[in-house]
Amino acid sequence: MAVGAAAALAVTALAAPAQSADTGAAGAKAASTKAAGAVAADVNVAKNAGFEADLSNWTCAANSGAAVTSPVHGGAKALKATPSGQGTAECSQIVAVKPNSTYKLSSWVQGSYAYLGARGTGTTDVSTWTPGTSSWQQLSTSFTTGANTTSVTVYTHGWYGQSAYYVDDVSVFGPDGGGGPDPVEIPPVPAGLAAGTTTPTSVELSWTPSSTATGYTVYRDGTKVASAGGASATVTGLTPETTYSFQVSASNAAGESAKSAPVSVRTPKGDGGGDGTVPRHALTGYWQNFDNGATVQKLRDVSSQYDIIAVSFADATNTPGQITFNLDPAVGYASTADFKADIAAKKAAGKSVILSVGGEKGTISVNSDASATAFANSAYALMQEYGFNGVDIDLENGINPTYMTKALRQLSAKAGPKLVLTMAPQTIDMQSTSGGYFQTALNVKDILTVVNMQYYNSGSMLGCDGKVYSQGSVDFLTALACIQLEGGLDPSQVGIGVPASTRGAGSGYVAPSVVNNALDCLTRGTGCGSFKPSKTYPSLRGAMTWSTNWDATAGHVWSNAVGPKVHSLP
Repeated sequence: MAVGAAAALAVTALAAPAQSADTGAAGAKAASTKAAGAVAADVNVAKNAGFEADLSNWTCAANSGAAVTSPVHGGAKALKATPSGQGTAECSQIVAVKPNSTYKLSSWVQGSYAYLGARGTGTTDVSTWTPGTSSWQQLSTSFTTGANTTSVTVYTHGWYGQSAYYVDDVSVFGPDGGGGPDPVEIPPVPAGLAAGTTTPTSVELSWTPSSTATGYTVYRDGTKVASAGGASATVTGLTPETTYSFQVSASNAAGESAKSAPVSVRTPKGDGGGDGTVPRHALTGYWQNFDNGATVQKLRDVSSQYDIIAVSFADATNTPGQITFNLDPAVGYASTADFKADIAAKKAAGKSVILSVGGEKGTISVNSDASATAFANSAYALMQEYGFNGVDIDLENGINPTYMTKALRQLSAKAGPKLVLTMAPQTIDMQSTSGGYFQTALNVKDILTVVNMQYYNSGSMLGCDGKVYSQGSVDFLTALACIQLEGGLDPSQVGIGVPASTRGAGSGYVAPSVVNNALDCLTRGTGCGSFKPSKTYPSLRGAMTWSTNWDATAGHVWSNAVGPKVHSLP
């Protein structure tokens, strides 16, 4: 694809000097005016730079642009422009400038190909671009006006045949050319601050967005601990069994608002975070109790990005339905007690450690009342002996929904409401609600934590729109997840299961960026391929990988990329 001359330009990250968060309205006013006789401070000469007044001051080609309320980088609105045919969906504005002056041009963009530039500068016109991003990215460049230049056209556009792009918070920062800056007021104090999922060491916070805000600051007991571009943040590094007071403020170019009303949060005990309280968005990883050429790990070596660790696998006994666990000497534990201590340590860190039943070579069968009871009794005994939080059902030799449902109901009655129950069906098992796996998931929906379907080793499959999608693409992940999302499972019970590396499965590996695009598509409606769901599912549970060992073999590339994405979902 041709990308034009802009591809040869060097992009320089230039930004306006930041004001102290403590200046407030008075500081902002003082910063905008210098002492008598001094040169006036630079300003943003672009009008309606955040599209809060829709397309006022902007002209978009062939009605290709519109102000939208999501996604936004700052404030309440942003520009969405959609190329069509031979059009690039250009939106432009003529700004007043001073001759022989330098201006710093920047904007925040998201979506498909996005360009930012200035023409009619009287010197060298400039532009910069990005081939696309699923999250907000800042484009920056600069230009100098000619000796007789009093106005410049600032523009943004996409590319032929590409999907929509988004633009927000445009800045043309330099000397006032006579038009004056947009009047900007300090944003209102954020309202609705609330705490979400809380672990012994972290808490999720959210609040109602403030109009005209371009960023937020989170305070813990009066001290700044985090910054956020949107109306949510996760604060980490907390101490178990400790009470904290959190507040949030909103800011923009005019300054920082006052702090919000406080919300008080008490973290649970250090050994309570792994008591079955799975985070709203969770990363699951399978830990191998064997050596197959991947990095051999002890549980203590598993990346802290993983919220649920599935120990693989339980073993069958001579009694139908009964399971046991045999620690493989190949993984290097000195004793079973050492292994149990690692489970306890992971739970103390807020993780859930569960026992996976099945796998490629698993031969466990639950197909009668007696085997259902044997399964429940033996699984609960292993939970008590080792400290497992629950079980994962990964039976690849078929599943009887009637008796597996009975088994899981009996286990739940023994273990209580904090049982962590996950499933890892093959792709074919979740194509229809009439399948045994899907039936079982729906039968135990009230006690089910998450279904992490395996989006690999399957070839092409039907999506929820009836079209065929090939594995290894973002469409394969989103269109097949849609079947579960629209087939009766709650979004919080749906996760995306993929290999951690090309060596982790025979086929179906996708780069972490593709997984992240799928997560964004399903939860935010961005980053989609040709398939775009009819609605978003912000409470989608997260993602899973086979395995933590293959992840370690590849240098933790998967967990380091997908973990932060999962934990930052809305």
